[in-house]
Amino acid sequence: MSFKEKLYHLVDEALIEDVGNGDHSTLSCIPANAKGKAVLKIKQEGILAGVKVAEQIFSYKEPTAVFTSFKKDGDKMQPGEKAFELEASVYTILQCERLVLNCMQRMSGIATLTRQYTDKLNGYKTRLLDTRKTTPNFRLLEKEAVRIGGGVNHRFGLYDMIMLKDNHIDYCGGIEKAIDAAAAYVKKNNYELKIEVETRSLADVEKVVAMGKGKVFRIMLDNFKPEEITNALKLVNGQFETEASGGINLENIEAYAATGVDYISVGALIHQAQSLDLSLKAVIL
Repeated sequence: MSFKEKLYHLVDEALIEDVGNGDHSTLSCIPANAKGKAVLKIKQEGILAGVKVAEQIFSYKEPTAVFTSFKKDGDKMQPGEKAFELEASVYTILQCERLVLNCMQRMSGIATLTRQYTDKLNGYKTRLLDTRKTTPNFRLLEKEAVRIGGGVNHRFGLYDMIMLKDNHIDYCGGIEKAIDAAAAYVKKNNYELKIEVETRSLADVEKVVAMGKGKVFRIMLDNFKPEEITNALKLVNGQFETEASGGINLENIEAYAATGVDYISVGALIHQAQSLDLSLKAVIL
């Protein structure tokens, strides 16, 4: 499915959850033909995310709605600024209000934290990856927020890449067996799936380097200290992409980037981000 199709599915499910058998607050006091205007007000400093998503949500529910953007995704925002203005049915505005705010507040928090991380990588070749540590059924927009904040999306799920992590390796009986099995699986099924392997020691790295050529495209260096990353990169010698992961935060990310590792993955981009304060207010003429 396309991004838009996935978003519409998310919107449908969210409105079923929220509206149920009817928005009785609105139905009880607003005429069905009432038209209105609303503005998205920014109440907290950060990086704005979700403007295009808001536009798609409103246009999905009411194709004739008029959406006017004053800021775009990825812009810096300050309290008192306006992100967009909407003209639509009052029913549409009120029924979609909380959904739009929930999406944008969460996305803006993630984009803001991601930008803090990516700013630390200025001047280095290392790029920032997200992870699958996401909110169930909201991964689509959390990963979009990482992208808006300047990060790079890792695999979206279990279906679009093979990542042989510690448990896969242990259950399979070792790194060599896991790599061979995964490579045979890809070939047998004619899949276009890349294989990444998690390593937990320099000895693991040596094993992948020795037998992973033509099979593995990236080596994850999990919970390695920066000096261990440096030693691992010498063993890899540019033959594979490399990714550092585990225990990396705003305080130490530059030390990891300075090693020359290709990617750094940080689950905290999503699971430690704090939503930012936005509000959708009626405009009374």
